[in-house]
Amino acid sequence: MATKSSSNLSELYLEEKKDQIYDNALAEIQSFELPLGTTLRSVYDDQPNAHQRFMEKLDACIRNHDREIEKMCNFHHQGFVDAITELLKVRADAEKLKVQVTDTNRRLQDAGKEVIAQTEEIIRCRVQQRNITTVVEKLQLCLPVLEMYSKLKEQMNVKRYYSALKTMEQLENLYLPRVSQYRFCQIMIENLPKLREEIKEISMSDLKDFLESIRKHSDRIGETAMKQAQQQKTFNTSLQKQNNVNYGRNMHLGRSRILESKNEITLKRTFEEDDEHEEEVLTAQDLVDFSPVYRCLHIYSVLGDGEIFENYYRKQRRKQARLVLQPQSSMHETVEGYRRYFSQIVGFFVVEDHILHVTQGLVTRTYTDELWNMALSKIIAVLRTHSSYCSDPDLVLELKNLIVVFADTLQGYGFPVNRLFDLLFEIRDQYNETLLKKWSVLFRDIFEADNYSPIPVANEEEYKIVISKFPFQDPELDKQSFPKKLPMSQSVPQIYIQVKEFIYASLKFSESLHRSSTEIDDMLRKSTNLLLTRTLSSCLQNLIKKPHIGLTELVQIIINTTHLEQACKYLEDFISNITNISQVTVHTARLYGLSTFKDARHAAEGEIYTKLNQKIDEFIQIADYDWTMSESDGRASGYLMDLINFLRSTFQVFTHLPNNNNDHAAMSGKVAQTACMSACQHLSTSLMQMLLDNELKQISMGAIQQFNLDVIQCELFASSEPVPGFQGDTLQLAFIDLRQLLDLFMVWDWSTYLADYGQATSKYLRVNPSTALTLLEKVHRGMKDSSKKNNIFAQFRKNDRDKQKLIETVVKQLRSLVNGMSQHT
Repeated sequence: MATKSSSNLSELYLEEKKDQIYDNALAEIQSFELPLGTTLRSVYDDQPNAHQRFMEKLDACIRNHDREIEKMCNFHHQGFVDAITELLKVRADAEKLKVQVTDTNRRLQDAGKEVIAQTEEIIRCRVQQRNITTVVEKLQLCLPVLEMYSKLKEQMNVKRYYSALKTMEQLENLYLPRVSQYRFCQIMIENLPKLREEIKEISMSDLKDFLESIRKHSDRIGETAMKQAQQQKTFNTSLQKQNNVNYGRNMHLGRSRILESKNEITLKRTFEEDDEHEEEVLTAQDLVDFSPVYRCLHIYSVLGDGEIFENYYRKQRRKQARLVLQPQSSMHETVEGYRRYFSQIVGFFVVEDHILHVTQGLVTRTYTDELWNMALSKIIAVLRTHSSYCSDPDLVLELKNLIVVFADTLQGYGFPVNRLFDLLFEIRDQYNETLLKKWSVLFRDIFEADNYSPIPVANEEEYKIVISKFPFQDPELDKQSFPKKLPMSQSVPQIYIQVKEFIYASLKFSESLHRSSTEIDDMLRKSTNLLLTRTLSSCLQNLIKKPHIGLTELVQIIINTTHLEQACKYLEDFISNITNISQVTVHTARLYGLSTFKDARHAAEGEIYTKLNQKIDEFIQIADYDWTMSESDGRASGYLMDLINFLRSTFQVFTHLPNNNNDHAAMSGKVAQTACMSACQHLSTSLMQMLLDNELKQISMGAIQQFNLDVIQCELFASSEPVPGFQGDTLQLAFIDLRQLLDLFMVWDWSTYLADYGQATSKYLRVNPSTALTLLEKVHRGMKDSSKKNNIFAQFRKNDRDKQKLIETVVKQLRSLVNGMSQHT
């Protein structure tokens, strides 16, 4: 029973619980706050009959609500009825009010149409006004941008590119950011880089045109600069001279105010004239427009590409420098070629110097120094090569003057030019060589035109003309009356004048070399020494060797060289006068004329001896001895008499030379004596060689006798004193060897010869055993040949047989002497 009751209680509890669940579900449904799906799912998920029970519960709930609604309606029904009744009462008034309102509305609408129209117009105007204000504000922002862009275009059109770049910078940094939202601004922003590139290209094109222009005008620029430098130098020189003159005048006249004022006026006029002259001369800025360089430099600097521009400019200028430094192949032929070459180089570096001083960093001093050093090396190499082709001294001198002006011009712009002056010393040596060649031709022409005879002077006027050309002094000659003859020939004063002209020509090159007077004096003396010792000496040597120069001419050449030697001291005085350097200076060089002319005299004397000997040889060659003759002709040979007559007439030339000067007399006498002695010795030697000739195999005694007659004539000639001054029989001693040898054979004094051989008192001391043996063997063969021809009578000639035996005995003894001599040697 208790269990049953407990189960009933649990069921009752469950029922209550389910009712509670349904109530909650209905409450949730009514609340419309929670989603129904969750609530319904909680109802249907409980038990299978839950739907029915829920529907029942729902119906019960609905009925409860209906009862509540009915109660409420019953409660408010009377009020509703009363309200309807009142509403019906008001209906008529409402209709009437509606008509009134409608009429009022109609009338109001009709009256408000114009107001609405005006209002709309006002609204539209207000909108327009607001838009206009906005547009004005925006235009005020855009107008500066457009004005700047228009200004930019205008600057581009008039080629003010640097200003255009500044305008671009303002546009980008200041104006465009304010209106960057507009499309035209974006177009501008996109165009600005293009405009910058266009400016760069245009400026670079202008720079290329500028580079081409200065390449074409560099020679004119250089020519102008060189003219200015030369004019400035001339002006400074003239001003210095004028100052020296004024100083001398002031020292002479004292401190005269009038004179000082005149000098001041003169100097002032000089300065004014020079200023006017300078104004007329164009400068590099007048000849070339440098604005493209400045403009391009500024443009590239603004664009941040300054370094690129500098590198490009320097690279192009280096290329132009190489082109300028490349000379024409025919430059050495004319001075104009050198002038154009120098003008182009000067123009190039004048432009570089101008760029250096007017720009910042485009060209540096280091760069110009490096470029100049490169150019200087090339210039020196070119000048050294091309000047070597110059054979005209005038052209070399003009080249030197151009180099000096070239160096002075560039030195004025701050470029070092010491190496150019060093080069001038090399060119000076070459100039001297060309002068020496030129004067060599002049000397040869003078020698060719000379008649090699003393200069005749008919009167005092002619004498003074000669003396004015050549420093000749001879008191003895001055005492003689006119007409008279000077000892030298016409070539002497001409040579002296040409030597002075050479000194002048050499001095021209030494001018403007920035050297001291001592150095110039030394240069002149060295070049003059070269002229004397090499050129003139060579011409004299060649003259002496010429075949058409005879003995008379050679003697005159000896006299001429003596006078030229004496004139050397006057040449030294001449050099000292033009250089203002005293000869007593320690470092002053001396002229070598003494040795030069002494050597020439020795060569002339030697040529005299040689020509005499050659003439003697010519006579000897026509000798025609019959070496087998039985008897002599009883007189000397014809060739020998002709030879002796020639020698007599030749030596008479020496005695007929002008002997007004004791030196001339002594010189001509000495030369004559030496020539006579040499001729006699050579004649003696030639005759001896004729006897001892290996081709001559036999000699008869008749031939010996004939030969003895010829030698006697030679001895008579020597004893006749053909040239005065010989003491005793000095000249005859030239034939002593022949005389003793012929006496030995003529006398047949072999016993005496062999007995006295080797003794100082021997009669035949000058007879050599080998010479005697050679001649004796030839005589012996001649005697044998003669015996064979006369064989029939040979048995009756006992004397000939005895003589042959004697000869054989003597030959043996001579051979023993010769062998003894060889063993002793």
